[in-house]
Amino acid sequence: MGNSHKYVYLFSEGNGSMRELLGGKGANLAEMTNLGMPVPQGFTVTTEACTQYYNDGRQINEDIQAQIYEYLGKMEEICGKKFADPENPLLVSVRSGARASMPGMMDTILNLGLNDVVVEGLAKFTNNPRFAYDSYRRFIQMFSDVVMELSKKRFEEIIDEVKAKKGVKQDVELDTDDMKHLVVLFKEFYKKEKGEDFPQDPKVQLMEAVKAVFRSWDNPRANVYRRMNEIPYDWGTAVNVQSMVFGNSGDNSGTGVAFTRNPATGEKALFGEYLINAQGEDVVAGVRTPSPISKLHEEMPAVYEQFADIANRLEQHYKDMQDMEFTIENGKLYMLQTRNGKRTAAAALKVAVDLVDEGMIDEKEAVCRVDPKQLDALLHPTFDPEALKKAQAVGKGLAASPGAACGRVVFTAEDSKEWHARGEKVILVRLETSPEDIEGMQVSQGILTVRGGMTSHAAVVARGMGTCCVSGCGDIVVDYENKKFTLAGKDYHEGDWISLDGSTGNIYGEAIATVPADPGSGYFGRLMGWADKYRQLKVYTNADNPRDAAQGYAFGAQGIGLCRTEHMFFEGERIKAIREMIVSDNVADREKALAKIMPYQQGDFEGIYEAMHGHPVVIRFLDPPLHEFLPTKEEDIVEISKEMNIPLEKLHNVIDSLHEFNPMMGHRGCRLAVSYPEIAAMQTTAVINAAINVQKKHPDWTMVPEIMIPLVGEVKELKYVKDVVVKTADAIIAAAGIDMKYEVGTMIEIPRAALTADEIAKEAQFFSFGTNDLTQMTFGFSRDDAGKFLSYYYDKKIYESDPFAHLDQNGVGKLVAMAVQLGHQTRPDIHMGICGEHGGDPTSVEFCHKVGLDYVSCSPFRVPIARLAAAQAAIKQSRAPEIK
Repeated sequence: MGNSHKYVYLFSEGNGSMRELLGGKGANLAEMTNLGMPVPQGFTVTTEACTQYYNDGRQINEDIQAQIYEYLGKMEEICGKKFADPENPLLVSVRSGARASMPGMMDTILNLGLNDVVVEGLAKFTNNPRFAYDSYRRFIQMFSDVVMELSKKRFEEIIDEVKAKKGVKQDVELDTDDMKHLVVLFKEFYKKEKGEDFPQDPKVQLMEAVKAVFRSWDNPRANVYRRMNEIPYDWGTAVNVQSMVFGNSGDNSGTGVAFTRNPATGEKALFGEYLINAQGEDVVAGVRTPSPISKLHEEMPAVYEQFADIANRLEQHYKDMQDMEFTIENGKLYMLQTRNGKRTAAAALKVAVDLVDEGMIDEKEAVCRVDPKQLDALLHPTFDPEALKKAQAVGKGLAASPGAACGRVVFTAEDSKEWHARGEKVILVRLETSPEDIEGMQVSQGILTVRGGMTSHAAVVARGMGTCCVSGCGDIVVDYENKKFTLAGKDYHEGDWISLDGSTGNIYGEAIATVPADPGSGYFGRLMGWADKYRQLKVYTNADNPRDAAQGYAFGAQGIGLCRTEHMFFEGERIKAIREMIVSDNVADREKALAKIMPYQQGDFEGIYEAMHGHPVVIRFLDPPLHEFLPTKEEDIVEISKEMNIPLEKLHNVIDSLHEFNPMMGHRGCRLAVSYPEIAAMQTTAVINAAINVQKKHPDWTMVPEIMIPLVGEVKELKYVKDVVVKTADAIIAAAGIDMKYEVGTMIEIPRAALTADEIAKEAQFFSFGTNDLTQMTFGFSRDDAGKFLSYYYDKKIYESDPFAHLDQNGVGKLVAMAVQLGHQTRPDIHMGICGEHGGDPTSVEFCHKVGLDYVSCSPFRVPIARLAAAQAAIKQSRAPEIK
């Protein structure tokens, strides 16, 4: 081979540690080969070859092609069969395998190597012509769909036409002549579409298939999945070429998928399903509904025993629940792949805790095993037991992914997105889902399919997303044309309400009320206990009222990192007083109006302090521009002018004068307090009085109010507002005759604040990073409008993720890290946190841990996610030296 770079590895040359090069599937096939398991042999084309393919302008260069053919030769020797040889043909499957598991996102081609001559040889060699032609028609179908991008649906229609003509229901009822006929019809369709004959040279077939797998790394659905799961584009995918074993060669053959534990509940028992006389595609695509793995025990006891033993060995080896694909060819078992199984949140917790109890892994490893984003599913609602008792199930499918879903029926992914954008809750009903449906699945409350088992695309993807799914309800008749389905004699049209129970598989033809989840117990409690033991970051919540504060506290929040005071201004009587203040043209009138609001503010703060049991509460002073409080409709303006006894013209003048071209960067935040210091004085009075009252009621709590001045960009403006706060607070505390400490800090959300953080820290006792605004100002993106054009940036690979969802560590993160460092230089004991939405995003939490923040703050429902992410960040960092 000379000194050229090695792009191809036999399974026997690799091992489990080579994931980055061989992809997850290739590394695991190599590992199983090393363990002496019955793996059909083959080779892996590396992820580097994929990257090279894109660098070469989507071409496979000659060096890589030569290596693929060379390894094909080695594979022929190992298997004792020859490619394109009718006497004893070698057929292969071509499958993708990225570093991170992307179920159903990438394409598979089976039975490659067949042509008009080889198929006759295969028929003779196996003495089974029906099997040979069934394999050939499957190959034409998959190759046309995956490699040549012809319509998959048209092939299904041709099969249905042939079955209808013959008057049969199942594919297995078609005989050899029918299969030969299908081959002819398929090739005719191919020629009509492509203007050329179906390729007969197996080497051409192979190279085209490898190209197609590389190409599928960049298809729209893979890109959406990658953005959802933060898988970098430059990782590429490997290709696995494996000798075919045939599950469709008779009743002594079959194929299936199984898990070492139940992926929905985590229960320790083999869980899975298989089909006799079928190929793997049939199980996953959900064309036929399979039998449970336990039945294999009756049908083929020896094979079942061998499989159970391998499953157990694999779980012991990987120390995690495995998801395995297997094929039985004429009574002999083959393992086609294994990977760590995708599982529901409830199962993930149970498996992690059970593995600790079984002595397989330690607590730290268990904490790292659960994806923090998955916890979301546990915090989601279930059906109200009372309402459920009254409801009558109209049908039942498989309980593929747990949760309660209630929504309106839609039939396509596009419609899901459209209805969701209008604020409707939807349930997506499909014959079966395919990877194209991923964006529609993402916005649906639940997914209902007619076909497909517990390992179908719909089930696996829904479990990963934490979305409720009921699959394989064969009683449903779907009519896409007329946008309706029929179940138990009743029609359900687009827009009708139905409910799904993903934990039982029940389907209800009505809307059923849901109740919030209660995750505090059992496995959740134990795992979160370990997480709290190992994490260093504190986790606070963002809450503007006692109800949210209590919810965050119940989920384990250790304080409030952001209480937005303006949210308290929009209710009934309060908004009137605010409007009075805005239209006043002198300090005395403004103070009079503010005096009306003061008691409301104080009452709110007391409620929030009570809900947090004396834990820290950071209160942000008024932030939005004043025009947000003013009416826009003429009739409301007329009403105010009457109520406040202000001439209509004067009111219009005030409203016009407050209009700003870019209010996000206008007269808001601390700029209001600089213009109208009486606002800061009123808010300080409310905060300090509330703290004093709560302190008196709870002598054992130590109340230290934390007042946060937003939108500071210059130390002098902070000092000006802080002086107003200090003067007001000190007077109240002195008059009350108690000793109360309080802190004044600022929100770092303007790039200039990060750049001058050393100066700002002279006046600020704490920093809180408002990363939503900091992202907005650093990128110059309007958060409300960026969504309209960012999709072009994703398509052109300029950005891989939404900077408002995942903190941009390269740019915005640099400003955060700089401000942390500069702040500590000036004031070593300064404390710092983050309160933007990024506070509940796992990768952003890891970044916050690295740069040395003290806490993250996020919305109440994301508190458990942040607690787990913070623990994983700490454990990862403590292990880092070992890796180097």
